[in-house]
Amino acid sequence: MKLRLLRCLRQQPSKPAAVMGQKEEQVQVHSMHDHHMLKDMSKAVRDTTVKILLLGTAESGKTTIIKQMRILHINGFTDDERREKIPEIYQNIHESILQLVGQMGILGIDFGSCTSERSADYILSLPGSAPEYMNEEYCDHVTTLWNDVGIRACYDRSSEFPLLDSAKYFLDNFARISDDLYIPSTEDILHSRKITTGISQITFRVPIPRCMGGGEQEFRMYDVGGQRDQRNKWIQVFEGIQAVLFLISCSEFDQNLREDPTQNRLQEALKLFRAVWQNRFLASAGLIVFLNKYDIMERKIRAGKHIVDYFPEYEEFCKRPQQDNCFDESDWTKMFIKQQLVDITKEPFKRHSRNQVDQGTSERECYYHFTVATDTRCIRDVFCDVQKMILSENVSSMSLF
Repeated sequence: MKLRLLRCLRQQPSKPAAVMGQKEEQVQVHSMHDHHMLKDMSKAVRDTTVKILLLGTAESGKTTIIKQMRILHINGFTDDERREKIPEIYQNIHESILQLVGQMGILGIDFGSCTSERSADYILSLPGSAPEYMNEEYCDHVTTLWNDVGIRACYDRSSEFPLLDSAKYFLDNFARISDDLYIPSTEDILHSRKITTGISQITFRVPIPRCMGGGEQEFRMYDVGGQRDQRNKWIQVFEGIQAVLFLISCSEFDQNLREDPTQNRLQEALKLFRAVWQNRFLASAGLIVFLNKYDIMERKIRAGKHIVDYFPEYEEFCKRPQQDNCFDESDWTKMFIKQQLVDITKEPFKRHSRNQVDQGTSERECYYHFTVATDTRCIRDVFCDVQKMILSENVSSMSLF
């Protein structure tokens, strides 16, 4: 797949009048032909729904991309829909503070005060589900704990246990969120997380550039659960998929899976990418990789985390000649993760199962974007590029240029 944009009819350089006279009729014929070609192409593209499949491990940001499509192309969320997200956000906060308190003893960290210890006892006495309402007692205990130096030290070691990426965001905003009149903001909704089970989809329309015929194109995007026990459902939506958006969390190089504490999350993502790249049912689909959450990755590196402690081969990678735009450890880490994916796409295909693509598959390209799924501007710009690429490929497949 190549990124190709159809050009509108171009004005030719000035030529002598005699030459222009001789070719005037020919130009008119070609212009009419090109006009009809664009018109036919536009109708053919509009009549085809582009199906995009989001794949990746759990917590890589797939559902957040679905939310962004709704914000960008379906006028976002109504107040009623925002209120429906409140229990989900409450649950995120409750799970986060419960997890932090539960890990204090395991990590050998002491609370900063007796008041915090009493607050911890209160939180541990509660069930795993969040309270329906944020009463004053609950709020006081959560606030006390989040301000405790021991809890903050525990948070700094959160790569050693499962904790939501949005824990700090919600706990920092707890006073606002616990207000009786609280209505979730768009940013709150983007940071909220609920485990995806089964298959969900969103349909939206986007404008087609005028030089590609104009009009609108319908997109249908599918989101599937990324946990291991959900991946057997993926094949149900493979048919007719034109593009796969594969999400990898750059920030998870120092974390292990929730479902398998012995497996590094980034290693799992690379293994899964290899399976998707070689899957014969997706061989004709374009593949775009979103290297997501690089903002969290950068914060980890500034805090003293190093990918070389989990991927020793990183040290050898850094001995290569200076790469473009690699100025610090964060840049090198991003390039290292991307290179792991590039290397996978160059591996020979091995048919260990009928699901893997044949060795003789035609040339295929993979495109890479560094993203922050919670940043609407970032996703808007990246998806604009993805949209143009997909539309251009549709035109190419019609042999209209």
